[in-house]
Amino acid sequence: MRELVELIAKALVDHPDDVVVTETQEGKNIRIQLHVAPSDMGKVIGKQGRIAKAIRAVVKAAASRDDIRVDVDID
Repeated sequence: MRELVELIAKALVDHPDDVVVTETQEGKNIRIQLHVAPSDMGKVIGKQGRIAKAIRAVVKAAASRDDIRVDVDID
């Protein structure tokens, strides 16, 4: 899941070297934290949070086949 979020985020931002994705797992729950440069924050969140919602939807769909719950936090 971490690689998927990192791939999507790096495609969206102007500074792909500043993208940092961390993943912590507790049983069947995975928490993914995405850190981007402050100037790229708007590109990752999008207007009214649409891009952030789309990223979360894609990750949750990918995780559903493995019966895993994923939370994506954008910092």
